[in-house]
Amino acid sequence: MSQEQWNTVDRYFTDRLSPDDEALSAALAAADAAGLPAIGVAPNQGKLLHLLALTQGARTVLEIGTLAGYSTIWLGRALPDDGRLISLEYDPAHAEVARANLAHAGLDKIAEVRTGAALDSLPALAAEGAGPFDLVFIDADKRNNPHYLEWALKLTRPGSLIIVDNVVRGGGVADPDTTDPSMRGVQLMIEQIAANPKLSATAVQTVGSKGYDGFALIRVLA
Repeated sequence: MSQEQWNTVDRYFTDRLSPDDEALSAALAAADAAGLPAIGVAPNQGKLLHLLALTQGARTVLEIGTLAGYSTIWLGRALPDDGRLISLEYDPAHAEVARANLAHAGLDKIAEVRTGAALDSLPALAAEGAGPFDLVFIDADKRNNPHYLEWALKLTRPGSLIIVDNVVRGGGVADPDTTDPSMRGVQLMIEQIAANPKLSATAVQTVGSKGYDGFALIRVLA
């Protein structure tokens, strides 16, 4: 099957099951106008995050990697009025766009975007007693996935759900000889998960408007 066919199928499902509304469309338009890279989640993937957060009964969410806040909006809409979402974004320009998009979506009282390297922000979160988070979504630089997972485990509890995006990387995850830092980051994280008896996880391959990739679902058992 071709990328064109994947796009057609994605549009079919998205138009019927997870169409963008005004706030989501505005977020995408703002990202495009600001010149942000088109690497955010697809609408049907955003809806999946939303449904997972609802199914989890999440009241607190941590997101590592904000970009323009499109996935943040999907996650924030799953939270109750007194819920809390903290999203970490390295690039100040991206964070500015995301904050405006969240405000436009009416989520600025629930969702907070913190700027800076996540590996600096995560220890700060732990020091201030943030968490435990019911759901963590990791979608940042892949080479640091092992470190992000370690911090996610420190900031969650038994029963929490961790979602990691872009773990297939066009099939590169199965290449034992890869030297790509991003791919090695994913592989090392998968090895960490597999070796940890306190975690139960799976990974799913996907195709669609974002190409051939996939995500991991991890449940904290203890």
